Amino acid sequence: MKKLVALTFLMAVATISPAQEKSMDAFIDKLMSKMTVKEKIGQLNLLPSGVIQTGISDNSPVMELIASGQLGGVLNVRGVKEVRELQEAVVKKSRLGIPLIFGLDVIHGYETIFPIPLALSCSWDLSAIERVARIAAVEATADGICWTYSPMVDIALDARWGRIAEGSGEDPYLGSRIAEVIVRGYQGRGERFATDELMACVKHFALYGAAEAGRDYNTVDMSHTRMYNQYFPPYKAAVEAGAGSVMTSFNIVDFVPATANRWLVDDVLRKEWKFGGFVVTDYGSIGEMVSHGMGDLQTSSDLALLAGTDMDMCSEAFTKTLEQSLNEGRITMGDIDRACRRMLEAKYKLGLFDDPYRYCDASRRAKDIYTAEHRNVARNLAAETFVLLKNDNGLLPLKKQGRIALIGPLADNVVTVGSWAPTATYKHPTLRQAMESALKGKAEVLYAQGCNFFGDSILQSNAHFGRPTPWIDAEVLKREAMAVADKADVIVLAMGEEQEQSGECSSRSDLETPQVQRDLMAALLTLGKPVVLLNYAGRPTVLTWESEHIPAIMNVWFGGTEGADAICDVLFGDKVPSGRLTVSMPRNTGQEPLYYNYLPTGRPTGEDAKKFRKFSSNYLDVVNDPLYPFGFGLSYTTFEYGDISLSSQQMTTDGSLTATIRVTNTGTREADEVVQLYIHDIAASITRPVKELKGFERIRLKPGESREVSFAITPDLLKFYRPSASSMNTMDHVLEPGDFEVMIGPDSRLKQLKKAVFTVR
Repeated sequence: MKKLVALTFLMAVATISPAQEKSMDAFIDKLMSKMTVKEKIGQLNLLPSGVIQTGISDNSPVMELIASGQLGGVLNVRGVKEVRELQEAVVKKSRLGIPLIFGLDVIHGYETIFPIPLALSCSWDLSAIERVARIAAVEATADGICWTYSPMVDIALDARWGRIAEGSGEDPYLGSRIAEVIVRGYQGRGERFATDELMACVKHFALYGAAEAGRDYNTVDMSHTRMYNQYFPPYKAAVEAGAGSVMTSFNIVDFVPATANRWLVDDVLRKEWKFGGFVVTDYGSIGEMVSHGMGDLQTSSDLALLAGTDMDMCSEAFTKTLEQSLNEGRITMGDIDRACRRMLEAKYKLGLFDDPYRYCDASRRAKDIYTAEHRNVARNLAAETFVLLKNDNGLLPLKKQGRIALIGPLADNVVTVGSWAPTATYKHPTLRQAMESALKGKAEVLYAQGCNFFGDSILQSNAHFGRPTPWIDAEVLKREAMAVADKADVIVLAMGEEQEQSGECSSRSDLETPQVQRDLMAALLTLGKPVVLLNYAGRPTVLTWESEHIPAIMNVWFGGTEGADAICDVLFGDKVPSGRLTVSMPRNTGQEPLYYNYLPTGRPTGEDAKKFRKFSSNYLDVVNDPLYPFGFGLSYTTFEYGDISLSSQQMTTDGSLTATIRVTNTGTREADEVVQLYIHDIAASITRPVKELKGFERIRLKPGESREVSFAITPDLLKFYRPSASSMNTMDHVLEPGDFEVMIGPDSRLKQLKKAVFTVR
């Protein structure tokens, strides 16, 4: 079956050969020789569905754009019928019949919705994440889409920023490896696309995850040294994996909006990283440059084009101003031609000139979208993303017996797939329904909502972006919950964030569980029953109170359409939790931004310091270390690590060595472990992080089984960027001789890591 071929990565994708590239250039040269200035600028214009769906009758404004060649692509139109209708209008009504490109935010699945990207990263399972992107491509292309605004590869260190949910966490190495496999999953492994592959768009270039105070769309300011070492690697990895497009970010870089930053887009992305695709703005960002103080719309358009931005998403700035700027000599025909050529090359590689309707096969929807096979993949992977944070006295897994009280505003709520899932159909079960199915004939599920998301109806409305939300008297809900819990043998709480509390424009100044939810937890604990918290979240949240009082806590993030069934799989022991954090979970919000690979201070308190030290770098009211560290996650079994064995104590700057460690499953369940390699450059010409992830391997071990895990340590893993001696504006990528500490273990805590030292000469 075609679907099985897709899922096993047997992808027959033709790479463009030199002869094919020559043919493409000749084709585009000939086409551009026929194009007017307006038609060339029109290829740079991307409009949203709200404009397009006003109708395409012969006398509509949209048809005027189409007929005059003033439209290059469409955002958020989906469905083969709708896509074909617009494509036919362009092919038949415009002078040159240049096809449109159709884009959509396919962030973590199409109709089969997978866990949010942050959760996916917690699986540390690269092959599974590539499969997610592959399935998303199969489903989206079956509905007419050929371009996705994904992957989001922004490094995010501040959990207050809601869009941390869309990325892979705080680490540049792990983020880079995930970026690579997502691009390959979407696009295949060649430059020309099959009809079940779609073009990736890497976002947001650059530094969007570093918005000050964690407030979306806010200012970003940092050194180039930090950019290159901590924030740039995932973008670069995605580009080197062959991503066809890149999206600029809303923020400033060096006090210039990214969309108009020539150093960022032209010098770094194109010249240094050799990116050959096209650059698109984020939604309306050229228009927003006016608010940044860059000048009027014409000036902002000029700056964006001259910086190397090719396509204007939804501000219509290029079509309104570029021809006038050309006539006034503010830009050249060459500037327009460069951008136009890049857009035409993308359409050529997508095969749209060969067949404008190649993504319009109406027969594919029934066989390729939301299939049982895709949903099974989603269920299995969701179970890998859950992170068991606490499990006193082996409370989990629960037995399938007795009476189980399921309580919380997320317990019988279908809206738990996660933000940025516009194509979700919500045909999946709620947790209550999934649990009743899993326990049928074995145990009884007693349900109560228990509380609202917030104790304030206005705040709850804000978290739902103003949509009507049910609001029930808090005391009524609490009484119902207490009565239900009193009858039960064990209490399972489904609490935390609502789906839209994380994601775009969902910044939070307080990361603690809303007080109304915590009050209910406290009341339920007085009953003396065993309590399990399933914490729903799209970001690291503060669980300090919960960790002190609740015996078992599992972070279930937002697990997609199959998340509820996957939760039951792990909760009742059919599967073993294996997720490991890719973000540091704080003790309180004031610790943010919080991350494991920090730079040392001259007055350290030492890792795991338990009390305040005067004249050291610490807080008066909380210790420095996170509540749950990067890489952390419990299992239903236990693992033991041996000592590190190095193949050599020394290596040359062009050599390598191998670090090996024996890992043993010392428990009673077969399970997966994520073995993590960290390296510390002990002394260097610039300050280096206390440790950096440089390798990992997810392994499965039976009870009593041991396995040796080996990591190759190569020069590339030890290199870093430093300002060039000849120019502070240039970065050198160097490996400096000296001593390095290698650490291997189950998470990033020093006390958990085995250590060895080697020397580079």
